[in-house]
Amino acid sequence: MVWAYTIGSVGIVSLISLIGILTFSIKKEKLNKFLIFLVSLSAGTLMGGAFLHLIPEAYSSEDKTLASMLVLFGIIIFFILEKVINWRHCHEIGCEEHARTFSYMILTGDMVHNFVDGLIIGASYLVSIPIGVSTTIAVILHEIPQEIGDFGSLIYGGMSRSKALFYNFISALAAVVGAILVLLLNFNPEVLISVILPFAAGGFIYVAGSDLIPELHKHRDTKTVIFQIITFVVGIFLMFGLLFIE
Repeated sequence: MVWAYTIGSVGIVSLISLIGILTFSIKKEKLNKFLIFLVSLSAGTLMGGAFLHLIPEAYSSEDKTLASMLVLFGIIIFFILEKVINWRHCHEIGCEEHARTFSYMILTGDMVHNFVDGLIIGASYLVSIPIGVSTTIAVILHEIPQEIGDFGSLIYGGMSRSKALFYNFISALAAVVGAILVLLLNFNPEVLISVILPFAAGGFIYVAGSDLIPELHKHRDTKTVIFQIITFVVGIFLMFGLLFIE
């Protein structure tokens, strides 16, 4: 019973990554006008998720210095990862046609975060089915705005809608891996989560601050800037609102 509920729950959470399929009915020219605002929404949800959810949860442990170091470690690792991706693309023929680096950074950060979600959902069902269900609902509400923003960012980065949908879904399947790991080992993943949460927060902060926000600065007309600020703040407040649901 626990296995069925857990796999069903992480399966639903993973399917949320396909929310971008709704954009297939929107003409490309019209969608392009809104992509930059989805980028700012993504930046807001990443920052909000890191500072309002992941870091406070990481700081609930006794060793706050270690948690801070892990956040910084996450930033360093994502910095190195981006350097590697840039180096690889710059040595490929026609590399200017590849999706911008931040597309791959977003996918990497999402994969780590989804893995953590899977760990949490699996652990919750090991405690009780009602707790598992409530945890799943909280994760779903958290994922919807973030997946919308991330999908838009992937397209803005140069991916086609079908490719962005596919890679976003593959990234989401990390939740299934995390849940299965918890159930197979039948253990409380508190130690593992306490390490991965701040690491993921560092990744979120790096991607939002180093890749997405600089992209927003390329657009300088007043109307666009105002809407960027609005959607950025909306992303943060969406994450803030979820604090009252969890």
